[in-house]
Amino acid sequence: MSRLLIDTHALLWFAAGDRQLSTSAREGIADPANNVFVSHASVWEMAIKMSLGKLRLDRELARWLNRYAAGNGFDFLPISLSHLTEVAGLPHHHGDPFDRLLVTQCVLENMPLVSRDPVFDAYGIKRVW
Repeated sequence: MSRLLIDTHALLWFAAGDRQLSTSAREGIADPANNVFVSHASVWEMAIKMSLGKLRLDRELARWLNRYAAGNGFDFLPISLSHLTEVAGLPHHHGDPFDRLLVTQCVLENMPLVSRDPVFDAYGIKRVW
């Protein structure tokens, strides 16, 4: 069994059945042998984007998460103090605060990240795409 952390866009594309999600990413997420995690950072990012009108879902966020994340057997990864403090030591390959937090979660939790964004490769974490 592998543990995978899913990036926000990959979660949205998986839920929507979007073809932008690569076959290997979709298979990794859907494989019942894998334990897929959604970071609280992704939930926070989605909430902010919804409040700004940059993200629209087919239902209220809590119900959407229940349907598409919990409903698919995904677990939620809380943000710990160590996840937050580790961000301070990251090189500045990327400025997005949510993505930087995902990097520290991958490092500290020893999980690959399901993401199409190649900027994560500069951090030396394993990326599934």
